[in-house]
Amino acid sequence: MASVTDLANDLIALIPEDGSRISNDQIRTALEAEAGEPISDADLKELKLRVIAMGAAESAMGPGGGLKAPGLDPPAKVASSGPGRPRRSSNGAGSPAPQTSIAAGTTAASVLTGELRHQIDRIWDAFWSGGIANPLEVLEQLTYLLFIRRLDELEILEERRSQRSDQPMRRRIFPDGGDDQGRPWSELRWSRFKELGDSASMFKVVGERVFPFLRELGGEESAYATHMTGARFTIPTSGLLTKVVELLDAVPMEDRDTKGDIYEYMLGKLATAGTNGQFRTPRHIIELMVAMTEPKPTDVMVDPACGTCGFPVAVGEYLREHHPELLSDPELRAHFNHGLFHGFDFDNTMLRIGAMNMLLHGVENPDVSYRDSLSEDSAEEENKYTLLLANPPFAGSLDYESTSGRLQRVVKTKKTELLFMALFLQLLKPGGRAAVIVPDGVLFGSSNAHKELRRILVEDHFLEGVVSLPSGVFRPYAGVSTAILFFTKTGRGGTDSVWFYDMTADGWSLDDKRNPLLPLEKLGPAPKDALAEGEQGKNNLPDCLSRWRQRKDSERERERTAQSFCVPKDEIAAQGYDLSLNRYKELVHEEVEYRPPLEILAELRAIEQEILQGIEELEGMLR
Repeated sequence: MASVTDLANDLIALIPEDGSRISNDQIRTALEAEAGEPISDADLKELKLRVIAMGAAESAMGPGGGLKAPGLDPPAKVASSGPGRPRRSSNGAGSPAPQTSIAAGTTAASVLTGELRHQIDRIWDAFWSGGIANPLEVLEQLTYLLFIRRLDELEILEERRSQRSDQPMRRRIFPDGGDDQGRPWSELRWSRFKELGDSASMFKVVGERVFPFLRELGGEESAYATHMTGARFTIPTSGLLTKVVELLDAVPMEDRDTKGDIYEYMLGKLATAGTNGQFRTPRHIIELMVAMTEPKPTDVMVDPACGTCGFPVAVGEYLREHHPELLSDPELRAHFNHGLFHGFDFDNTMLRIGAMNMLLHGVENPDVSYRDSLSEDSAEEENKYTLLLANPPFAGSLDYESTSGRLQRVVKTKKTELLFMALFLQLLKPGGRAAVIVPDGVLFGSSNAHKELRRILVEDHFLEGVVSLPSGVFRPYAGVSTAILFFTKTGRGGTDSVWFYDMTADGWSLDDKRNPLLPLEKLGPAPKDALAEGEQGKNNLPDCLSRWRQRKDSERERERTAQSFCVPKDEIAAQGYDLSLNRYKELVHEEVEYRPPLEILAELRAIEQEILQGIEELEGMLR
């Protein structure tokens, strides 16, 4: 067994920095993972007493006992972005989140309190009135400032840990001493430059020293530092910088849930600005796809067109909620922070925003990297991933010369949506599963490339399901009809029947306004409040998820007139591998009985007589 001193130091590192409690059960689980053997009640008690005697912790009251940081009150409870989702303290330990009245499938704008939304709105208004009207540039500058603030928070946490354990700091972000001009490095910290009191001095420090420092952090080899190498400071005036720093400093960012939801709200503003809406997939659709693929803590997931990292973020949140053990198991936690998440994009701005999105959702070092997925040879990425979630670009075509030869060997085509499908099959390991959004043309296109790709999915791999989405899901940016394909790479076939679901409503209006059709608690694939009779017709997502889980049982008995049903592989093959739902759905025609024509004519004649009689009476009154 590890020495008592080593275990005491491990225990000190587990204590949350924000004053929240780590329970005895959580302490035992984490320390047993470190020690590699069980810890008795007596040993646990001795370790706790030793840490308390050192002044590094104090006993915590409440069910399960435990410890908390000395002299700190527990953090105020704030709305979580998902019911029952575990909150994550700075050390990775999980503690139960308070229940929220907001459904997991709603947008972040709904999750945040009105006061927080008002604070973020004021920041955006400050940018726009200060001369920065491009929403992408606003979000990029906010990303840099959030990253600067995050670096200071990490430094403060390490300083406190060092003081409590009476050990040297394990890692310094801001060096000791000063630069070659004698200026202290500490001035680059958020907590320092915001207190300078002079707008011009802050503007000079941030523009001339902080941003060059960010660009040099690339040597740290983290995803965030790497993407910050191209950081540009474009805030035009000291007055605007001062105002934004003051407003941003007032936004509570201590809690991971709140941090992530604030950034999601910012991304929502990017989408509603119009120009860049194509970068985002609706959050509730992402969460449905994640729930249907059921990610595991040991998965290695990828999104080859990751944009703002909506899919990796949703996978991370799903794992926290359904597999809280990953936060206390050192091996799983290390995999979660350093090996589980991968995303590619060829837009550096999107990579920076996506990396920050992951950071603020509690993932320390995801692999979010630059790659032109269709053009580059991805041999080193082949057969690497166990889970793939994506919404790739729909329209467009590439020249054969600019497309990876490996993809052309799978399917000879210029169309990007087909090339992405070929890429997905290459990236997945055998047994790896995927959920991807495709335009309807992929399902029934008549070209040889379309037919061959569908044949490969059905005959050579395991195509499990096709969910037809309403055509207004991506409004106001696109009205294209789309579907979600669910498949597993096998290389040996496996498809016996394909499950189809006809989604007609996703909980939001299908016009350009996209207003919610139900209370927020009843939106998303896992609403907090159960849907009443008749409300399922406004939000099909919970029904879709429920029926998906029965696809191998009761769903196989459903009639083709139902909203979901299964179709045997042989029938699909006979139809030229057509995967459009309408090819197989049976429509019920209601018999309508009409009155005999002579009866209708007689009624019209009687009405006409009444009219004529009324006219005669009126004429008599006027004489």
